[in-house]
Amino acid sequence: MGAGMGLGLIVAVGAQNAYVLQRSIRGDVRMAPIVAFCVASEAALILLGVLGVGALVEAAPGAISVMTWVGVLFLLVYGGFAAYRAIRPGVGLSTDGDSRIPSTLGAVAACAAFTWLNPHAYLDSVVFLGTLANQQGGDLRWVFAAGAFLAGIAWFSLIGFGGRVLRGVFSRPGAWRALDAAIAVMMLVLAIGLIRG
Repeated sequence: MGAGMGLGLIVAVGAQNAYVLQRSIRGDVRMAPIVAFCVASEAALILLGVLGVGALVEAAPGAISVMTWVGVLFLLVYGGFAAYRAIRPGVGLSTDGDSRIPSTLGAVAACAAFTWLNPHAYLDSVVFLGTLANQQGGDLRWVFAAGAFLAGIAWFSLIGFGGRVLRGVFSRPGAWRALDAAIAVMMLVLAIGLIRG
């Protein structure tokens, strides 16, 4: 049950997933630390939920509000860069790892922003999964949490290391422009959703 619920929440298309998949398709050689960071972050969020931190998150609407606006700004900026790449042919189209790929620290820092500046991460993993885990009672809550954690490992490994399969499709500049346009639209939609939500 924990694996199913965890996978259902993680697989939902979001900024973090789009970023990881984009890096994987581009052939970023730093996928192992990016995937490891995503898995560790998901584990930390689930652990916080099981330990009952969800109640604190719900009790601190001011902190969530600040994070929401920082997250909105980050999504809009990242979406703006994606829109720029979609409009300008030849910008960042290489699948072989060009100079536009950030350093390992830069790639993980961007992933950290997508993960930890997203209020939905707290609501989904800490509040929702934490509540469901604690409803299992006793040691079963840890079994539920382990299932959700294993789902996270499977998903992030799939998109982090499996995106290379799509590199043939993205050998054409038009495919990259379409992906960047889709990412720009997604970031805008997510930002609007954060503002309205």
